[in-house]
Amino acid sequence: MKQAVSELMKRYRDNLFAVAFNVCKNAADADDIVQETFIQYYAAKKEFDSEQHIRAWLIRVAVNRAKNVNRSFWRQHKVPLEEYMESLVFETPQDSALFETVMKLPEKYRIVIHLYYFEDYSVHEIAGILRLTESNVKIRLSRGRALLRQTLKEGWEDDE
Repeated sequence: MKQAVSELMKRYRDNLFAVAFNVCKNAADADDIVQETFIQYYAAKKEFDSEQHIRAWLIRVAVNRAKNVNRSFWRQHKVPLEEYMESLVFETPQDSALFETVMKLPEKYRIVIHLYYFEDYSVHEIAGILRLTESNVKIRLSRGRALLRQTLKEGWEDDE
């Protein structure tokens, strides 16, 4: 018995996500695990006895993949931002504080600010790298700068 992947996805996607998330504690990894589980089902040459057998097999595959993610090199060697900041060398304490503030921005602003100011890419080059329009890059730079300005201003006011 082999069922269509689309039917199984409708039925079990949420269950597999919950199982994977409970093991790896990361939504993005859990999404990847669910996709990989259905790909493995599609590629499997295995015949299943019943619907319960398929469900149990899918859950087992998802759990095993989630455990593999937890054992991966990258997961085991992940470093919190604070520890990473200690390993970086900055010329002044202000440079360190600015970098830390940039790293706390939402990702879509952090990436363009980092590429523009720290890696010296032009707006045109950033648009190519991120596959965005140049106007979108400019908007993200502007909004990121505004968030930085607001955050840094709050920090200065707290110091006074």
